[in-house]
Amino acid sequence: MSAAAENLGESLALRLAGLLETVPYMSFLGMQAELAGDEMTGRLPFAPHLVGNPMLPALHGGVIGAFLEMTAVCQLWLLEPHRRLPRAIDVTIEYLRPGRPLAVHARANVRKVGRRIANVHVEAWQEARELPVAFLRGHFMLSPPSVEDAAP
Repeated sequence: MSAAAENLGESLALRLAGLLETVPYMSFLGMQAELAGDEMTGRLPFAPHLVGNPMLPALHGGVIGAFLEMTAVCQLWLLEPHRRLPRAIDVTIEYLRPGRPLAVHARANVRKVGRRIANVHVEAWQEARELPVAFLRGHFMLSPPSVEDAAP
């Protein structure tokens, strides 16, 4: 990898970390992200305030769902970081098993990006990727390019 590409990757990673800190709900969840080339893996470290059912204990389903949605938003933002954050149009979440009191990992797969709409699938797992905790399938509205982005 060239030095310029490496610097760009580091710059993007720093901007992504800043984004995660500035969006209040992402900050509340403690969401983190790791970049490897153009792929991002979201990470949600376990914290006691994320437990929804203390009898099991299990992570709150809303926490898992929000983490999946934020992973999709961050992956789309990485495609064009100069734009505003994408907004969810519709989201379907499949909960496959209880989220145990462990860290959760998620990876988004951007299936199609149009001029205004993107289709994204996200999978979340805990200890093993082949044992997913939940899936998200959703459509997100992309902001139109700003005037500065238009070609002269």
